[in-house]
Amino acid sequence: MTADDFEIIEEEFPADELADLAFGMFTIFIEKHQESQGSFLFREVESGGDIDGLSQKLMQDFTTEYAPLADSLRRFGTAQEIADLYRFGEGIIPSKTVKSYWIQQDKPGTSSLATGAEEAGKWLIFVGPEEVDAAWQKVRDATIEGKLGIGAKVSTAKENEDSHDDRKVIYVFTADWADEPDVMRVRAELKELGFVDRIGYKRNLDTYAGEYREKGKRVAYYSV
Repeated sequence: MTADDFEIIEEEFPADELADLAFGMFTIFIEKHQESQGSFLFREVESGGDIDGLSQKLMQDFTTEYAPLADSLRRFGTAQEIADLYRFGEGIIPSKTVKSYWIQQDKPGTSSLATGAEEAGKWLIFVGPEEVDAAWQKVRDATIEGKLGIGAKVSTAKENEDSHDDRKVIYVFTADWADEPDVMRVRAELKELGFVDRIGYKRNLDTYAGEYREKGKRVAYYSV
């Protein structure tokens, strides 16, 4: 990220939103570090690992690599205070995450950009706010184990003006919408996890083309 990039971001985001963006990027930074170590941030939290030490070390690395965002990240406090947020569930448990609109889990070894590719697509699972934490844990763990697709993400408790109701949504991504056997394999795995009601699959290319912007319009490439 260059100084010019940061100036553009500063113009587009109020200070509070910029701080949330910095926190989200720092969380991804930690996740990628943990993946390189064969672990995950949520596992460190659940096992009572040294989150304080991890946050301290990686905040220094993050400040060096993403210096323009360091001041925004400090709005959350010290490394220990950020570690306390993780222990509370921020960025890990959907119902306790209020700094980011989404929590994402990539399949290990997969680029974080893969889920945004035009040829990718996603199954959409809608659940009530009282069900989202347990549902996300199932999908997250299955993604890590390689049973599903290239990644998944879940909407959080952060208020989103684009939401039409209080339901949360989990996206389960596959690499290629045209690879129907793989798309349906993932659907079968989701049924094994307990998601048996009919759900729809949307192609990224349709999303980027604005096919879902029209109010009330429903477009699903697959529905099973």
